[in-house]
Amino acid sequence: MLRIGYVRLSDTDHSDAAAALRDMGCQVVRVEEDAAPEARPTLTSILDFIGQGDELVALRLQHLGRSPRAILEVVERLDARGAALITAEPPVTTCGERGETLRAVLAALAALEPPEPARRRPRAPAQQILALQRAGVGPVEIARRLGVSRMTVWRKLRALETCDSDS
Repeated sequence: MLRIGYVRLSDTDHSDAAAALRDMGCQVVRVEEDAAPEARPTLTSILDFIGQGDELVALRLQHLGRSPRAILEVVERLDARGAALITAEPPVTTCGERGETLRAVLAALAALEPPEPARRRPRAPAQQILALQRAGVGPVEIARRLGVSRMTVWRKLRALETCDSDS
């Protein structure tokens, strides 16, 4: 059984956290640099590597994610690998009855979170489209440069023509 310690640097001092995790019996300690919430390469690599019977140890539950849904996803990935989670603050584990309680609480809290908004395609401001057209750039190239569809460019140009003809 391997105990892997994980700490996110933005929340804690690196040396104190590493020492605390080693005091908790971690043979390996990994430190995550201040990463964006959705991109945590160190945690992801631990979750890909951890094996049956191993334990992921974190000082705080919030080191694993910024929302109950994100933490629940980590717990589910650990479960799929046959590994357990242990945290110091609050003292929780995914082993036994306490683990079932933790999963139930996280699932209930995740259900209360508003759904993540659908990702919208970027919208190009009409002024940018008009400026590019006046500079001699064609609609297809405008769409490519601004990362929008050609139809968006055509619609904006048509709307701008209508506004100009009404004036």
